[in-house]
Amino acid sequence: MGEKRLPKHVAIILDGNRCWAKKRGLGTSKGHKAGARKLMENVKDCLPLCFLHRKLGKTRVNGLMFMFEEYLRSERHVFRREKLKISFIGNRTKIPQSLLGLIRETEEATKSYEGKHLIIAIDYSGKFDILQACKSLAKKAKNGLIQVEDIDEGMMDKELMTNCSEFPNPDLLIRTSGEQRISNFFLWQSAYSELYFTNVLWPDFGNAEYLDAFTWYQQR
Repeated sequence: MGEKRLPKHVAIILDGNRCWAKKRGLGTSKGHKAGARKLMENVKDCLPLCFLHRKLGKTRVNGLMFMFEEYLRSERHVFRREKLKISFIGNRTKIPQSLLGLIRETEEATKSYEGKHLIIAIDYSGKFDILQACKSLAKKAKNGLIQVEDIDEGMMDKELMTNCSEFPNPDLLIRTSGEQRISNFFLWQSAYSELYFTNVLWPDFGNAEYLDAFTWYQQR
């Protein structure tokens, strides 16, 4: 038998934090903190890996942004120890300046690390990503940098936010919590991805669940 294939790039839609908290009689913020802890548990072994968070409503922005900032500050030693490259994608216009500065600082400090790449999507949507890529290509065409007739899928790939990775399109996209759709995530990038849906809530997603997903992927 040949060597079993492993995905080079895994994307995970982190769903179920609120349901996890509700089942335990806890507040929503407790669920998001449990989800953040789970993310940090997983970064040690990550491949090129995306953790996707949906677009943010106004009522959730402040708490989630504060949590991101808190974890970025407290876990920087983990990034250094694990030689983990960190990238952030998404709409940065709603991000507070204090967090935005920390994001830039983290990306700069880890940009030379190789092997492990964690991509965190904050306030990200597939429609937003495709729109910003189209605008970028239109601007380049307007300025004479490219010809409209030369625009192809390869050019589009390079303009998408996931181009920050060596493997921009995920081989395997996992969504937790039982939802069986990709919603508004990675609409372009997941065209050829294997889609794996599990009923497990994100804070409960551990090694056994990864093994199940990878075994399923190898059997495709």
